Amino acid sequence: MPDATEGLSDAEVAQRVAEGKTNDVPARAARSVGEIVRANVLTRINAILGVLFCIVVATGSLINGLFGLLIVANSAIGIIQELRAKKTLDDLAIVGQARPTVRRRSGTAERPPDEVVLDDVIELGPGDQIVVDGEVLEATNLEVDESLLTGEADPIVKGIGDAVMSGSFVVAGSGAYRATKVGREAYAAKLAEEASKFTLVRSELRTGINEILRFITYLLVPAGLLVIYTQLFTTDAGWRQSVLRMVGALVPMVPEGLVLMTSIAFAVGVVRLGRRQCLVQELPAIEGLARVDVVCADKTGTLTENGMRLAETQPLDPSGADGRVADVLAQLAADDARPNASMQAIAEAYADPPGWTATAVAPFKSATKWSGTSYGEHGNWVIGAPDVLLDPSSEQAELAERIGARGLRVLLLGATDRSVDAPDAPGRVTPVALVVLEQRVRPDARDTLDYFAAQKVTVKVISGDNAVSVGAVAGTLGLHGETRDARTLPEEPDRLAAALEECTTFGRVRPDQKRAMVHALQSRGHTVAMTGDGVNDVLALKDADIGVAMGSGSSASRAVAQIVLLDNRFATLPYVVAEGRRVIGNIERVSNLFLTKTVYSVLLAVAVGLAGLASKVFGTDSLPFPFQPIHVTIAAWFTIGIPAFVLSLAPNHERARSGFVRRVMTSALPSGTVVGIATFVSYLLAYQGRAASTVEQNQASTAALITLLVSALWVLAVVARPYEWWRVALVAVSALAYVVIFAIPFARDLFLLDPSNARTTAIALGVGAVGAALIEVLWWVQGRILGEPRRLWRTAD
Repeated sequence: MPDATEGLSDAEVAQRVAEGKTNDVPARAARSVGEIVRANVLTRINAILGVLFCIVVATGSLINGLFGLLIVANSAIGIIQELRAKKTLDDLAIVGQARPTVRRRSGTAERPPDEVVLDDVIELGPGDQIVVDGEVLEATNLEVDESLLTGEADPIVKGIGDAVMSGSFVVAGSGAYRATKVGREAYAAKLAEEASKFTLVRSELRTGINEILRFITYLLVPAGLLVIYTQLFTTDAGWRQSVLRMVGALVPMVPEGLVLMTSIAFAVGVVRLGRRQCLVQELPAIEGLARVDVVCADKTGTLTENGMRLAETQPLDPSGADGRVADVLAQLAADDARPNASMQAIAEAYADPPGWTATAVAPFKSATKWSGTSYGEHGNWVIGAPDVLLDPSSEQAELAERIGARGLRVLLLGATDRSVDAPDAPGRVTPVALVVLEQRVRPDARDTLDYFAAQKVTVKVISGDNAVSVGAVAGTLGLHGETRDARTLPEEPDRLAAALEECTTFGRVRPDQKRAMVHALQSRGHTVAMTGDGVNDVLALKDADIGVAMGSGSSASRAVAQIVLLDNRFATLPYVVAEGRRVIGNIERVSNLFLTKTVYSVLLAVAVGLAGLASKVFGTDSLPFPFQPIHVTIAAWFTIGIPAFVLSLAPNHERARSGFVRRVMTSALPSGTVVGIATFVSYLLAYQGRAASTVEQNQASTAALITLLVSALWVLAVVARPYEWWRVALVAVSALAYVVIFAIPFARDLFLLDPSNARTTAIALGVGAVGAALIEVLWWVQGRILGEPRRLWRTAD
């Protein structure tokens, strides 16, 4: 009978696939194509507009139902953009996913998680994520971190027969396990379903917009009821005209494009970053990184390249000839089944092991900073950090410190007086040689750090390497500040936070300290991003506001990070920051436009409604709503719709600020009030009373529309600031579009416009100009109130 540890045969795999015993993990995107289509078509806003469209169609005035195209446009644009973002996320997720090493009788190979079947044997090494639940079959000093499942930070030693759960990861040792639960039965499925949703969770923008929409709802209900009553029961315009003007009042109250533009901005951001090989696992990460003010960067793999080169080996023990050192290093490297970058460099330099047999093994751990192997009569050997294995005041430790000060990585090769698996290992260490490794600084690291400095984002280098070496590397990159050995840091949170404020570079940082550092910075009100690639970074990546993992890093680090840089380029982060700023700044501009429209629409409806109630009480002339649906439709085209779409996707380098709701409401409420009052005044001046002919009523409506367009265009002109040539062109083209509409007789007839009364039109333009002037004054005053300097033209930041 075949040994169970050999794995399954191809026939057994095929049988399990046929029985459905596969790792059918949930799809990466939260919604299927059908769900995306339904979610974009069956919206509350589409339902409101759909009902109003049906009402207009019942009157027989199809031109007034033109706003119904908004339903099609909203749905189509939303579906297309979300499908593009879904495809980008799914394609990148395939590249970035953990690929377990599966042992089968036909061979051992890395496979996608969905190819794992029940009873597969999966090999484990440091940094590997456990992708399905299972039972340990082999274990060599195997330690598993289950903190993501249980909250327990200490690694758990696993032996043969012990259970391992998906979602945990290996921190030390090696082994193999048999899959006992796959697919949706495994805990990883629940983790993946939760962690990989295409969502806007914990987004200040989404939260702010929801608050604004709740506020609008409170306005819409009473204003809508008032206008429905007055237009249907206080005017003598006939049911068709009353219904059309009622719909004309209700349609602009709905901020139909606000949520759509927000979704588009985020989705386009995902696609743009995807082209730079940046996988955004949670949409808020785009926004969140733009708000970050402290970046905690690991040195190895982030500021420096992963690959290393052996620079030299310095013998320290007079009795240890170069040949002996070479044999030990070659054997240690050959016996490491999962070599890290340091051991890979040693293996390249010493490729001829003597063939010794290991009698005991101690795997490398971030907490201890050393690993070792016992070879019976050939001795017990350890390799690790000199300042950990030696007395820091010793001559050899001081030599290692001086070498490390040049930015080199230094390891100590030492002989010990006891087996490396002894409880009190390593015991007394006799230094034999210093192994000096070169790390290449990433060529784009300096520019990236300079960018963050210019953006007033503080960078803290947090590394497990020697503090002096880390400080030297940071110094070559222009990070000048105090360097501190993390072993001297206080544990008390307030004192730790103070130390973090004072120092720039930290060495010999334990994994639990990285996590504590993130918490300490957050306690001081900082928004913290953590970058890393190793298993020792996982806890800090998980707890940081934004976790950024390298694509070549451990599967565990990629699993918990919100952003994965698949091309391993630290220099991609500025593009993520820029994309976040584009999203935040542009959504704020777009929100100003849509909310200004809602405010003036509600105000105008209330004013006309109150006038209608007054006419019923005092027997005066009733006041029909000035606009039919076609009027508010064309008004939205070039003051909001098209400009908002352009502005939502435009470049924007403004720094992210908190207080989104306060700023938007401070701007939209006064501006909307001015537009609404100006439009109502213009309508009152042009309205000829109940006895007015159809022509005079159309002229009054046209006058009100002209005032609305002039003042609303000025709102657009203010929102588009600070100006660049294309922003000026956007405002100019929008204004010109209305001039063309009013100048072409066919368009005037089609859209029910009549500007032929020169006196009425001139008054309307004058009132609109006054409204525009007030909006301009308000813009400068708001800048004073909010403490924001106003600029007409963009200047270099």
